[in-house]
Amino acid sequence: MERTAQRLGRALVVLVDDRVAQKEHEDTTGPLVGELLEEAGFIVDGTVAVAGEVTDIRNALNTAVIGGVDLVVTVGGTGVSPRDVTPDATLGLLDRPIPGIAEALRASGLAAGATDAGISRGVVGVSGSTLVVNLAGSRSAVRDGMATLTPLVQFVIEQISGLEES
Repeated sequence: MERTAQRLGRALVVLVDDRVAQKEHEDTTGPLVGELLEEAGFIVDGTVAVAGEVTDIRNALNTAVIGGVDLVVTVGGTGVSPRDVTPDATLGLLDRPIPGIAEALRASGLAAGATDAGISRGVVGVSGSTLVVNLAGSRSAVRDGMATLTPLVQFVIEQISGLEES
């Protein structure tokens, strides 16, 4: 059974931002990712804001994986500053990294002028039956990253779930 373009599955956005997590700043990036995911055919369970702490990020990702979402997109915390720990938190949860997608996100971001995407340490991979993607935090990195990611997602999710074999 092949998934239709309108029903790719469930997705969750994890925004890694200390100020948003502590309600000191309004989240404008999470809703953008949610809209782009819905346009791509996902049912978006919501956006969870967490502080840039390895434990907080891992807890959010574990909850999503255990909850059975098909795709988790993290936003932010992928750079080179000491507080940028999203890739470090994500790596420990991945069963199978997919470095080609992470490389494509960096290359397309840099080509589009999204410097934070170009220097991102973000990773992509599979945890259980969930595709986990780290995006850089700027709106331009998110827009470009989602444009690069969207055509690949259905193929990856079908492979994860074994639907391409039926």
